[in-house]
Amino acid sequence: MLCTVNDQPTLWDAILPVEALVMSGELSRVDALLDDPAFFAPFVPHFDLRFGRPSIPMETYLRLMFLKFRYRLGYDTLCREVTDSISWQRFARILLGTRVPHPTTLMKITTKCGDGTVAALNEALLVKAANAKLLRTNRVRADTTVVGADVAYPTDSGLLAKAVGQISRTVKRIKAAGGATRTRTQDRRRAAGRRARTIAGKLKLRGAQARDEAQATVRRITSELADLAQTAMREAADVLRNGKRAVRRASGQRKGQLRRALDDLVTIVERTGRVVGQARSRVGGVMPESAMRLVSLHDPDARPIRKGRLGIPVEFGYKAQIVDNDDGVILDHNVEVGNPADAPQLAPAIERITRRIGKVPRAVTADRGYGETKVENDLHDIGVRQVAIPRKSKPGAARRELEHRRAFREKVKWRTGCEGRINHIKRSHGWNRTELIGIDGARIWCGHGILAHNLVKLGALSE
Repeated sequence: MLCTVNDQPTLWDAILPVEALVMSGELSRVDALLDDPAFFAPFVPHFDLRFGRPSIPMETYLRLMFLKFRYRLGYDTLCREVTDSISWQRFARILLGTRVPHPTTLMKITTKCGDGTVAALNEALLVKAANAKLLRTNRVRADTTVVGADVAYPTDSGLLAKAVGQISRTVKRIKAAGGATRTRTQDRRRAAGRRARTIAGKLKLRGAQARDEAQATVRRITSELADLAQTAMREAADVLRNGKRAVRRASGQRKGQLRRALDDLVTIVERTGRVVGQARSRVGGVMPESAMRLVSLHDPDARPIRKGRLGIPVEFGYKAQIVDNDDGVILDHNVEVGNPADAPQLAPAIERITRRIGKVPRAVTADRGYGETKVENDLHDIGVRQVAIPRKSKPGAARRELEHRRAFREKVKWRTGCEGRINHIKRSHGWNRTELIGIDGARIWCGHGILAHNLVKLGALSE
């Protein structure tokens, strides 16, 4: 059952001294912004309004999530810090003498409500700011970045070794729950680990001849790991077949455990098959397509992305776009799977901004990755009067004359500040790495980061 606000203050709240009731200026401003019933509407579809166990108040949930992303805290650390601080308890609307919500409660609400709820919260905040005339749209700038997934650096050999280990552990769970107890299987984790460590040792060799020898050894061991993984998959298929028979005979808690373990085994076998396929392709000298390459067994939506960074040529995660204004308020953002082209994402973002704020940005600027004639034409069709985006190709004389004008160059120089905005979002609001898996998890994580950032910015503008 949905609960939006807390009960009336307790006696303990009434006898607190005035000094204990004071919040910092930033928290006071954010508290005033969030004190609006419009922020409860996105949660309504996910809870029954009359029946069921009452949820924690949504006003408390929203403020706790702000603190989490504002100060980069884990769920456990967040709840401990709020428990120890009267000021943070007052900000989170937690009555004195009552318990702070458990970390798992916050996790479950976050994943249950999904990325659509976070997007609606950001929309409600921007609409509220537009109605209060806090948003300037005389010029906006756009740029893209990579939001890293919570994965280790992926190699085919490492993924194969992990896949063999996960299959072995899941099969053990199934047998412990009473499924496929007489199906013969073998634990191949030691064999896979030994081969993976051999690859690590061979890659330390130096010299041209040694490198060639090492590469040949790596290909041979990777092929052996693929053989081990395929053997483990065949045994897992037998366990699945026999384990499904045991589900019909099981009951109670054991039946639930067995069913979950079987579902997990189906998933890991499917992903192991993809890893084996791309490893075989690479051993055969054919580079697998990066748009479909699996780089993590637990996060199948993460992809390898090249953004031209010298220190990190390839990043693994999701591509995101940010559009902000002169005040640093992020007017639009989106997170996508893989490495889609920059140019087609700009016009839809400007359309969304126009719909939220009620007026078209006067000027739009972006880097050369957006520099296509179609993008400029689409922006003019929307109603944008000035577009300052350098073209990708070699410009003609008329285009060169336009790009050398003072107004054009000033907007392009101002655009570089978007790099600093992205760096700030990554450093201070969690965009350097998402800790939720999958594209939905990445959108939830990034959406909460944007919400916390915009609350701080709009709170300062509302003074």
